[in-house]
Amino acid sequence: MKELSTTTKHLCGLAGRILPKRSIEPVTFSFDPHLLHLSIIYARLLGVFLMTTMAASAETVIFEQHKVVEDEWTIVLPRRKNQKRKLPELKSAKQQQEQTHWTPTDLETTPERKLKLMQKMQISIEKLEKSQFFSVFLDQIRTPEASDHFCKITESEHKLKMVIYGIGSIESFEPPRLQLSLAILMKRKLDWIGEIEVFDPIISLTESKVLEELGCHVLSVNEQGMRKVVNPILFFMPHCEAELYDNLLTTNWRHDSLNKIILFGNSFEKYEQHQSVVQDSILDDSRKHLLAIRPFTKEFEISTVSDDYFRAFQGSSWHFFNVDRDTNLQLLYYAR
Repeated sequence: MKELSTTTKHLCGLAGRILPKRSIEPVTFSFDPHLLHLSIIYARLLGVFLMTTMAASAETVIFEQHKVVEDEWTIVLPRRKNQKRKLPELKSAKQQQEQTHWTPTDLETTPERKLKLMQKMQISIEKLEKSQFFSVFLDQIRTPEASDHFCKITESEHKLKMVIYGIGSIESFEPPRLQLSLAILMKRKLDWIGEIEVFDPIISLTESKVLEELGCHVLSVNEQGMRKVVNPILFFMPHCEAELYDNLLTTNWRHDSLNKIILFGNSFEKYEQHQSVVQDSILDDSRKHLLAIRPFTKEFEISTVSDDYFRAFQGSSWHFFNVDRDTNLQLLYYAR
């Protein structure tokens, strides 16, 4: 642009010298061939310069437009017809198992918070131990009929492991504290109960520490209720979701596994009654094993006695399964 400006000034100067000056008087032209020749040369040079500059500008614009178009296609490039979609890699069983590893989401803990929760649990255990509810609960276990079912399963084992699923937050709510208190008192009072394992995905680090101090082992894997039963075992699952019970049954859907299970949880009979009233295919699918096993289930409903324990244990029962070796469980399942 600087060269263009200088050239323009030269041309204007030449033009001023060549062009006639206006006057009232008749104009007399003076003709200088040398100056005219210079003017023509300057005009040609100016034309070449302008054409070159415009061509360069046009190339720059085209290049930038081309670049933008290329960039746009790079971002939103559609998949070609013959281009196959890249499928996610299948994960091995080991990788899937590693993914289920669990750690508390609430990692904030202090000695004061831990002490406060421990005090709450001690109060809950003492309150439950002195209650009429607990006295009646133990009496129900010791009745001849119930005792006979317990003995059939416990006779081959010196101690039965207790697995607690879905206990909830013992720090935030009283019903979970009462439920855990009942499990701990059962271990203290019944000599056939051994190690206690606990899991709920909402357990905090503080709750985990308190559970360990109370003699429970907190699982580091979310089994989602799918514990494979090899030896007799007691599952303590009050007020869990139906899907969790169904997961447990699905995993052990064979006579020799089901017959080794003692289950304390929501009444299967109540589920069956609800299903007969409310016809819901989605609910039926989530409870299919639970409903299919009903004819082979002996159930003892517990008595809540007092309103203080209604919320924590309402609708809870003991469940025992007695499935004959020749029973076709698959046929039973698909007949639902």
